[in-house]
Amino acid sequence: MTPARQPVRRVGLTGGIGSGKSTVCRILRDLGAWIVDTDAIAHRLTAPGGRAIPAIAAQFGAEVIAGNGAMDRARMRERVFADPAQRRALEAILHPMIGEDTRAEAAAAPEGAIVVFDVPLLVESGRWRDQVDRILVVDCPVETQIARVMQRNGWTADAVQRIIDQQASRAQRLAVADDVIVNDGLELEELAAEVRRIWSGWL
Repeated sequence: MTPARQPVRRVGLTGGIGSGKSTVCRILRDLGAWIVDTDAIAHRLTAPGGRAIPAIAAQFGAEVIAGNGAMDRARMRERVFADPAQRRALEAILHPMIGEDTRAEAAAAPEGAIVVFDVPLLVESGRWRDQVDRILVVDCPVETQIARVMQRNGWTADAVQRIIDQQASRAQRLAVADDVIVNDGLELEELAAEVRRIWSGWL
């Protein structure tokens, strides 16, 4: 007799900028998932009074701290894109703190909940495969990513492409995926139906 498959309890969710990952995350939350949003954690750590601000100011100088006391994300983005060493220095500050808060939020999940870790750089970090039961990738063509972010953020195509170039490729994300949603040309209800289909499989 084949043993029953163990239910999924920990899921890594990822996708490139403009893929629609945040929308998928909201749908999963509505379905009952316990969401641990690592990007939100990073924003909290670098907000006014955030736990990472003193170390960032000490490492990079006061010029990367905005007038309200938060990290100046635009200025820091320019720095880390231009200099990989500065990117690694920022990661050395943020990643341990993000890890601590991620573990704390996951530990607070109700018993039996499916915990979804929303991790934009899941593939790039190289450390999530053994921490989750499944990896869900939200995928779409690069051209779609660029068009969406240009419309959403008002950025130029070149600016969006620079972000994409810093992220894992589509092929790299798909190589680690257990589940894939191709979010290209889908209406919201069609996307929601895809998410519900995958959610049912996890249950």
